[in-house]
Amino acid sequence: MRVFLTGATGFIGSHIIPELRDRGHQVLGLTRSDAGARQLEAAGVDVHRGDLERPETLAQGAAAADAVIHCAFDHDFQTFFENTRKDERNIAAMGEALEGTQKPILITSGVGIGTPLNGGPATEDVLNPRHANPRIATEIAGAALIARRIDVRTIRLPQVHDTSKAGLITPLLAEARRAGAVAYLGEGKTRWSAAHVSDVARLYVLALEKGEPGARYNASAEEGVTARAIAEAIGKGAGLPVRSIAADEVEHYFGWMAPFAALDMIASNAWTRARRGWHPTGPELLTGLAAMDYSVVD
Repeated sequence: MRVFLTGATGFIGSHIIPELRDRGHQVLGLTRSDAGARQLEAAGVDVHRGDLERPETLAQGAAAADAVIHCAFDHDFQTFFENTRKDERNIAAMGEALEGTQKPILITSGVGIGTPLNGGPATEDVLNPRHANPRIATEIAGAALIARRIDVRTIRLPQVHDTSKAGLITPLLAEARRAGAVAYLGEGKTRWSAAHVSDVARLYVLALEKGEPGARYNASAEEGVTARAIAEAIGKGAGLPVRSIAADEVEHYFGWMAPFAALDMIASNAWTRARRGWHPTGPELLTGLAAMDYSVVD
């Protein structure tokens, strides 16, 4: 099938492309730049010009394809709330183009949105509208399309990593360098779920080919890795001291990431594994952090 892929030149999207092509799919990739177009053409991908600031360009790409994988997101966390609203607008625009068809659209969210109100690991059957992550706007936009009988499937991401990037841990390293130390709150028992980017890319394709309308899939290979273990791994790799901090020091050491310091983002993958036959095989997070070249990671 012909798949419109947003975020095609990005970290996850660039790994989805070979998974799709290996399965015989044709890819139409979104890019806004000449450099992006050259990258896509070199990967054997058809180019669709557009960007996240113009929802109509995403709608045009969706209309020209048999399915959509939407993994583009503006990762400027200084304007995180507005970026989630932009994602909402783009999902709505693509939904308009798909209404009345049976074409699926896969959207991208975070595992935290599936955290039960009483705590515990996030699960696929939960949609927590009170979760602190503003990315809830993405799933609300998806729910609006589902109500219009559009085939929406949601991939919920943990900390997606390889040896060059690691989700929120990459900007955490930048804040640690600014503050002069890698910090964790209290005893460092907060846990974040994680998955290698190769496993995540494979799940997108499984959900495309075998997924169910309205289903949510947790792309979490590891249920949770403690904040202390993460801090010690990046401290060792980056040559920075590691310390436990009190709540009143969080803003200094975490900067704009302060709201994440005490946030558990653990997630079960039991339903996704059983339902889609997804069996993660990539390296674990701490293995990736140990192998990372910290001299080139921003």
